[in-house]
Amino acid sequence: MKKINIGGVPEHFNLAWYLGLKNGDFKDVGINLRWKDYFGGTGQMNQALREGEIDMAVILTEGITKDIIDGNPSKIVQIFVSSPLIWGIHVAENSKYQEISDLKGTKAAISRFGSGSHLMAYINAQNHNWDLDKDLDFEVIQDLDGAVKGLTDGSADYFMWEKFTTKPLVDSDVFRRIGNCPTPWPCFVIAVRDEILENHSEDILKILKIINKTTSEFKQIPDIDQTIASRYDQKLEDVQAWLDLTEWSQEVISEEVMETVQNKLHGLNIIDHKVDYNKLVFKL
Repeated sequence: MKKINIGGVPEHFNLAWYLGLKNGDFKDVGINLRWKDYFGGTGQMNQALREGEIDMAVILTEGITKDIIDGNPSKIVQIFVSSPLIWGIHVAENSKYQEISDLKGTKAAISRFGSGSHLMAYINAQNHNWDLDKDLDFEVIQDLDGAVKGLTDGSADYFMWEKFTTKPLVDSDVFRRIGNCPTPWPCFVIAVRDEILENHSEDILKILKIINKTTSEFKQIPDIDQTIASRYDQKLEDVQAWLDLTEWSQEVISEEVMETVQNKLHGLNIIDHKVDYNKLVFKL
């Protein structure tokens, strides 16, 4: 049985993987798929791919694109979630900041440099016509727990993270959300290390076939909203709103979308050059 290690954030987007693992779907086709939660998000997963700690990742589109251009020996094999990720812009409950404009020139908490929370801070800044050199400052906080500490003790001023994941912290008056910033592209993709694609592409195809079947039927699973609410400590109405907004995909990411991602990252000086589509995407 072939062992494949995969990583992802421990969030509701990835419940489909848990269901497949729980049902033994991957073992049924001879694959010992081992899931690892990455609380530090995309930056931490990029490092894990580079070091061979994991073979695959369910990862933010913009984060893996930048890291492949920067030398990560991996490729995007397909879109996982085609809808945008809605990043909530959060401050501490007792913060003096009331509007996004108040955050100009203050310090953003980020999980890691190159992470989604880092890259989206640039997109948010551009959306509000800030000076990207003068109006952005960062404090590395590792993960969501670090963000709670950083915003509470004042070492950082605001934090961008997926709005439904942080909703319990808003409801419990730890964070206050003062705005949203959606990604201008499909939010999650599946990336695989080049070595695995070269030597075990048939196994990756089997994995994709299983997860794609699960995600294509995901919203029809009986009481899935209640399952998510219970497992991820969410209010039922929040889960239902999230399900309405979220669309999974079973498609390869297009050249047009990758061009949009690269153009945006290049325009923000997050990448210093663009690369050909086939340097970023592998079609199985």
